[in-house]
Amino acid sequence: MTGAALLPYFITLLKTFTSVGRRNQGFWLAAGIGLVLDQLTKFWVVQNFELTVPPQSVELWSGVLHLTYITNAGAAFGLCSDHACGDWLPWLSFVVSLALAALGIWVRLANRWEQIGYGCILSGALGNGIDRLLVGEVVDFLDFRLLRVPAFNLQNFDLQWVPFPIFNVADICINIGVVCLLIAAFWPQQPPPKDSPGNPISPS
Repeated sequence: MTGAALLPYFITLLKTFTSVGRRNQGFWLAAGIGLVLDQLTKFWVVQNFELTVPPQSVELWSGVLHLTYITNAGAAFGLCSDHACGDWLPWLSFVVSLALAALGIWVRLANRWEQIGYGCILSGALGNGIDRLLVGEVVDFLDFRLLRVPAFNLQNFDLQWVPFPIFNVADICINIGVVCLLIAAFWPQQPPPKDSPGNPISPS
């Protein structure tokens, strides 16, 4: 079971935050859409798959994309998945989510890239944080088997290419958010000039 049953409460809370922080509508829109998509997809996987060993998997595109149901007690993309992080990760998710929500309420974000970026990161932190707080594990299911990542084997001292970790929508949201913030940092948007009777724009 995931936090899908709590979605109405989070949507109500999100509407409250939106009324408070209308200045950052892109932030709240990205956070709300990301959170709903994450929790609904996890709920669908839990209802339609069995948690088995080896994991139950459905082929969508042979050798490229599968839906594979696993749980992860660690961080994003299976990092720290040996339960070593299980004690502090839920609290970290809570603190990050609280800080980002405060940012969206009280800080006027400079442009849409920043709004969407921080909003996506909030949705990812909340999505995985809900799972960790309720059941102590995160539901992962997106299995891109075409992808490989390098891994260094300390026993044999050689570099190996291993399958890309199985992940979820919340992980995607966090990475989209990081990309948006990089765009905002390297390609900042200039605010439009104020054209008013009291402050006319002088011709160049």
